[in-house]
Amino acid sequence: MINLLQGDSSQYKDPEVSPEGPKSTAPLDEETAARNAQLVDEYADALYDASAAEILSWAHEHAPGPLAVTLSMENTVLAELSEQYLPGADFLFLDTEYHFPETLEVADAVEQRYSEHRLVRATAQLSRKEQDKVYGPNLYRRNPTACCRMRKVEPLSVHMSPYAGWVTGVRRADGPTRAEAPALSLDRTGRLKISPLVTWSLADTDTYIADHDLIVHPLTTQGYPSIGCATCTLPVAEGQDPRAGRWAFAQKTECGLHTD
Repeated sequence: MINLLQGDSSQYKDPEVSPEGPKSTAPLDEETAARNAQLVDEYADALYDASAAEILSWAHEHAPGPLAVTLSMENTVLAELSEQYLPGADFLFLDTEYHFPETLEVADAVEQRYSEHRLVRATAQLSRKEQDKVYGPNLYRRNPTACCRMRKVEPLSVHMSPYAGWVTGVRRADGPTRAEAPALSLDRTGRLKISPLVTWSLADTDTYIADHDLIVHPLTTQGYPSIGCATCTLPVAEGQDPRAGRWAFAQKTECGLHTD
């Protein structure tokens, strides 16, 4: 039977097979990989409950190469902290082409306000229109894991090649899948994965934003404590898990960026 909303699925490519082209991170040189592993062995426990300032100051001093600061644009706390503690670090934004217009406006404002940091906008190999043509419309509903892989995980992997590590906005308070997240670890490529906000609550984040007059994503004041793609994010009720509105239509809690 043909689904009139999606067309005849037999004409589309299997979404488990990504489009041709680069989709992985270049290997680190042996010296950098060894140094990263040594740093995690030596400092991960000490940094587990450290402050954001301590973690980023450590990263600036010890990272054996350039770092990328990943920004979802849900808030701009990492951008502000990086300006203080990671001068010159690149900002990396995954532009999935499914974002809320407000998210893109925040990205533009970040690029203007923090102009000493290069904002890298990572996109998927296929445009949104091309993906619909190759894999069928509404892939995010039919196979959200495949959509996230092609529009988030693989673009991040490709764009991470120049860096020795990356800075994330992961917080333990974001939900049970992140409850024991480390402040410092190695990702699957041997790069440093640094999470300076890991001990912060949502209230801590809001207080920092207010105290430092940061750029505010307007949807965070309209019931969206966690913001992803517009197609896959719903507002949540007060007191709910902040990530309860992410992929609310599916048995999915993570896009795959933080499940290595």
